[in-house]
Amino acid sequence: MNYLVFQFQAPLSSWGEPAVGEFRGTAEHPSQSAVVGLMGAALGVKRDDDAAHAALRDGYGQAIGLLSGGSLLRDYHTAQVPSRAALKGRPQATRRHELSVPKSELGTILSTRDYRQNAACLVALQPRDGARYTPSELADALRVPKFPLYLGRKACVPAAPLWPRIIDAETAQSAFATYALQFEVARQAAVDTRGRLPLEPLPPLTRIMFDDHVNAGVTQDLSARRKDRLIRRKGWQFGDRTEHVALLATGAAQNREN
Repeated sequence: MNYLVFQFQAPLSSWGEPAVGEFRGTAEHPSQSAVVGLMGAALGVKRDDDAAHAALRDGYGQAIGLLSGGSLLRDYHTAQVPSRAALKGRPQATRRHELSVPKSELGTILSTRDYRQNAACLVALQPRDGARYTPSELADALRVPKFPLYLGRKACVPAAPLWPRIIDAETAQSAFATYALQFEVARQAAVDTRGRLPLEPLPPLTRIMFDDHVNAGVTQDLSARRKDRLIRRKGWQFGDRTEHVALLATGAAQNREN
């Protein structure tokens, strides 16, 4: 089985949870809709292309290998917005157009938004029967994306290349292990003339989160419903999905067992 495996590393990332009132929380790891959206951006899929997004959603099983959940950063956020009455019947192609109303018609929205600092994870996509895009096509798109890629919000740009790899493995867990070995070999080979290495070595996985359509190679410790199944990207509509979580022994615990 060929898996498409790539990495997310960033000083800031934000994986949106259902928003309640003025609070915009974040999970520790990417949602299914976030991965679908990022793949769509790499391929150049427009937000209103529901068929292409559905093909990305249904064409692959998804597994996330958590390397580090990072630390929480909470931002008090204010934004100017016109009233709905002021926007009625007026195009809003850009933020500038949205705000081009008399100042008296502008209001302020207050919100609290959460981010993860210095979080990192691996993503493995397992193709399903009838997938529109091959792993190679997706890997090429991640290397040379059509639209800018960001990890949850536009301010959250990747700190390192996603470094997509096609890995032949029996399970997502073994694909992650092979990817980590290949990453370290490439990192060591990239040493400069002063003996400095790019990036840091990948930390060991602490958890693997996976859906029903991927052979994870681990037994789930718990399962939960997550509202991150993309229905309509433009309308911000999401459905429920079952996500399984396998808790892995830390490197220290593994050494003690050995």
